[in-house]
Amino acid sequence: MKVLVVVDVQNDFMPSGSLGVPKGDEIVPVINSIQDSFDLIIASQDWHPNDHISFAKNHKGKKEFDQVDVKGFSQTLWPAHCVQGTVGAQFHPDLKTNRIETIFRKGTDKNIDSYSSFFDNSKLKSTGLSGYLREKGATEVYFCGLAADICVYFSTKDSLSEGFKSFLIKDASKPLNEGTFTKQKAELKELGAHVISSNDLLKS
Repeated sequence: MKVLVVVDVQNDFMPSGSLGVPKGDEIVPVINSIQDSFDLIIASQDWHPNDHISFAKNHKGKKEFDQVDVKGFSQTLWPAHCVQGTVGAQFHPDLKTNRIETIFRKGTDKNIDSYSSFFDNSKLKSTGLSGYLREKGATEVYFCGLAADICVYFSTKDSLSEGFKSFLIKDASKPLNEGTFTKQKAELKELGAHVISSNDLLKS
C-alpha cells in the first residue's frame, strides 16, 4: 500500500503566516495533483497550546530564533505558530482534504517540541503514526509538506528508522533554508530514502 503523509500544510507556514516558509504556498497544487497516485492519504498538523515551550514569547528576555537549553536539548525559539483552534493552525484553504483519512496532531504538550510526525523531539511520546501505518499495511510511505528541512526531514528520517520504505517528494516540499535542505536530501539518500519529484509519481 502506497501512503502519502502531508506534513503541516498549515496557514502559519505559508509566506504570509507567522512562521512563513518562502514559496510554501507553491506546493499546494503539487500535492493536490499527486493524490490519485496513493491508496491512503494522511496528514500531520502542528497543534500547539498558546504557552508552548518553543514560543519565544514564553521565554522572558529571549527573542525569536534564539537557542535555549530545555532538559538537556537545544531548543530553537520560534514565533508563536499553529496555536490550537486558530486560523493559522488550519490547513491551507486550497489543499484538497477530502481524501485525508486521518490527521495526526503534534506539539500538543506545552513542555515538548515535536518536529517529526512520529515522535516528539526527545522521543518521549509517540503520535501513534507508526502503529497506524503498520496496521494499514503500508509498504511505501511518501512525505511532502512544510517545512522541508524541519518537519518533513525529521518525519522521513523517523520513517526510515521505523523500517518503512520511505520517499521524500522534493517539489511538494519547501524548506526554510535551501542549503540545509540540500544537505539533508543527501543524508536521507545515504540512509536509504528515495528522493523523488512529483513527475516520477505522475509517470508511474
